[in-house]
Amino acid sequence: MTAANEMNHPQSGTNAETDGRAPARPESQQAPSGHPGLPEDELRYVYAVTRPFEGVLPEEGGRGLDGEPPRLLHHGDLVAVVSPVPAADFDEAPLKAHLEDLDWLAETARTHQRVITALTTVTSPLPLRLATICRDDSGVRRLLESGRARFVSALDRLDGRVEWGVKVYTHTPPPAAPSPEQAPAPSADAPGAGRSYLQQRLAHRRTRETAANRADAVCRRLQEELSQSAEHTVLHRLQDGRLSGRSGQNVLNAAFLVPRAASEAFVERVRALTPGDDESVKVELTGPWAPYSFTDIGEEEPT
Repeated sequence: MTAANEMNHPQSGTNAETDGRAPARPESQQAPSGHPGLPEDELRYVYAVTRPFEGVLPEEGGRGLDGEPPRLLHHGDLVAVVSPVPAADFDEAPLKAHLEDLDWLAETARTHQRVITALTTVTSPLPLRLATICRDDSGVRRLLESGRARFVSALDRLDGRVEWGVKVYTHTPPPAAPSPEQAPAPSADAPGAGRSYLQQRLAHRRTRETAANRADAVCRRLQEELSQSAEHTVLHRLQDGRLSGRSGQNVLNAAFLVPRAASEAFVERVRALTPGDDESVKVELTGPWAPYSFTDIGEEEPT
């Protein structure tokens, strides 16, 4: 089993890309409204909603998209964690263009995730979607006010809980290249060589099927056992290795909501269920994360 606390959330297609752990697609934005006295070239990027908390974000990893610690904007019993961002990058038209730039998108998602991770050291944050943009501070307050019932419900439900990601990969070694004497002969004069080649191909297919069966058994065991240790489970879509950069075929991509106090026992349970002598099946554990997969926050238009 490999364990990591890195920018590799269960939902993300690559390290810190935007399929999840940054939560989802960016929110749509309204046209500029023109607020006197406020810089019209700045917008507000909202990372998360929290309860009021004491303590400060750690210096390392606690800086936002502007390179400074995020600001806490209080509204009643809720707090929005925000950074000023340039309209030249985050207004509707430039943001749409940036979404086609995978390097820019990945870097933005990494920063978003680092802020959320830093928040988890001092509170239980409710992560918002990647690129949740408001026009100004008043827009952030309206966002908190209009979504208050859902934010409060989610914060109550997720308080003191974290998310752990478990992925399973199956690895099948490629078939060995046949030696010249093993390769099928174009002539019928060498039937033994052709038969040897076919036997080799059949053996590789059986190896692949055996690895798939073992991986399936590991996945079922992990799901059944870990679901009993977690409060909730979410199965995410499987990741394409070409996007994730991982070797092997992803056959399980699950997220588990676990009380923070029970995390150590959960990790030990994963280790106990991980086959240690089977090179064809790899289990990857990531976390603890803020509970991205369990926020259940509906669509909310920024203002």
